[in-house]
Amino acid sequence: MDVRIYMEALEEQKLSPFAVLSKNTKGRQRPMEPCTIRTEFQRDRDRIIHAKSFRRLMHKTQVFLAPEGDHYRTRLTHTLEVSQIARTIARALRLNEDLTEAIALGHDLGHTPFGHSGEEVLDRICSGGFRHYEQSLRVVDVLEGGKGLNLTYEVRDGIVNHAGKNEATTLEGKIIKLADRIAYINHDIDDAVRGGVIAPEDIPAECRKTLGNTHGERLQTLVVDVIENSHDKPEVSMSREIHEAMMELRNYMFANVYTNSIAKTEEEKAKGIVETLFKTFVNHPARLLEEKLGNVVFSDERDVCDYIAGMTDNYAIYVFKTLFEPRGWQTR
Repeated sequence: MDVRIYMEALEEQKLSPFAVLSKNTKGRQRPMEPCTIRTEFQRDRDRIIHAKSFRRLMHKTQVFLAPEGDHYRTRLTHTLEVSQIARTIARALRLNEDLTEAIALGHDLGHTPFGHSGEEVLDRICSGGFRHYEQSLRVVDVLEGGKGLNLTYEVRDGIVNHAGKNEATTLEGKIIKLADRIAYINHDIDDAVRGGVIAPEDIPAECRKTLGNTHGERLQTLVVDVIENSHDKPEVSMSREIHEAMMELRNYMFANVYTNSIAKTEEEKAKGIVETLFKTFVNHPARLLEEKLGNVVFSDERDVCDYIAGMTDNYAIYVFKTLFEPRGWQTR
């Protein structure tokens, strides 16, 4: 008996009626022979983990640009925290943990360098705008490896619908939208306190009273509330009281950390780098070849957008310096 068939049988026995069974996936864009060991969603998770776009997340900003410290979150550590929270919820609700994990690991693959600052610039100057969740889908469908990862419908649906107004069609995908918010609000508080941007006692008293005073207490409250409020239901949601407290906390973070704080002092420079690179490549598509930065050829604005969105912070700064900082004369 091959392992995959055994794992599919276990899913059928143990998972909730509301879970998506691996054997019932709506399939891939291109047919593939089934793996003898892994279910379809396990296979998607592995494909994402081995992707170059996944590895680049370690050098992309979460909130703090190029922080002087080893313990601030990056886009990669954010992704791992989302995955951990989402898997905990999925396991407790007897939903498909493999599907949940695959969506979580892939949800931010399309994020730009310099976090949401880079996204704001591309959204403003690109024809048709730019949204990181749509770009994440484009990465797994088209860009990674030159032909995409050929993931299942359910993983792709969860990735593109983890943010914005649309909702995922699976409960596993709905978990990611909540887990993403739970993760970033709380770890951004942790980083902001570490960086001296806010103090623990600055957090609104009602939020502390409802959700807890520490990072661990808040996570526990939020995760347990999702589980208790969603148990044996065809939905994933929070109680009204806890959700309102979380959103108040989010509003506090936007007012005190995400905008107009000392954490954002370098943001305009980062935005300038993204905008300058974009306009340079659109107007002078041969610049990378001229500077011997690679054999990248841009045929249109979409190519430029894809290239810049895929950059790490470090590489965007390096390319900018190479193109625009004067170098000393080198004799032959």
